[in-house]
Amino acid sequence: MSEPVKTAVIYYSATGNVHKLATALAEGAEKAGSDVRLRKVAELAPPQAIASNPQWAEHVESSRDVAEAGMDDLLWADVVLLGTPTRYGAMASQLKQFIDTTGPAWQKGLLADKVYGAFGSAGTRHGGSIQFQAGTPYGTTHVGGDGVPGDLALESGRYQARRAVETAAKLKAGRT
Repeated sequence: MSEPVKTAVIYYSATGNVHKLATALAEGAEKAGSDVRLRKVAELAPPQAIASNPQWAEHVESSRDVAEAGMDDLLWADVVLLGTPTRYGAMASQLKQFIDTTGPAWQKGLLADKVYGAFGSAGTRHGGSIQFQAGTPYGTTHVGGDGVPGDLALESGRYQARRAVETAAKLKAGRT
């Protein structure tokens, strides 16, 4: 019997909206038979900035038990799904900083032959989600006035994760 597909859902979330999407993707991957690691990237914002936004402070506190992502998560995974809120059409600096640390592994080819996907959230209709997705064309994007992902966005995330797991399983089967 073949080893299950391994999925790393790695994300940054300030107020919890991307965390909700990440959780939905993790559920979708698990339902597809994958082993899953749900990981957040390190928070870079100073405490006073976090404290200035009650939603942000609440989410930081409520997600303390989510493990931080590390290089070992990327090396372990067959599927890597990266999530971020949009910041003027780009990913949040927290996720960018994490990705920037992967250069040595990438140069050695250790991040090749994996299925990658992205998902994001924008709190406003013109919050940059289209520009963000143009750089990562395969993913779920949530756009809403209140920023909270609804049932359709969550189900889209579950579908995205399931398809990524199915694709990775086919790739693994072809390599063995």
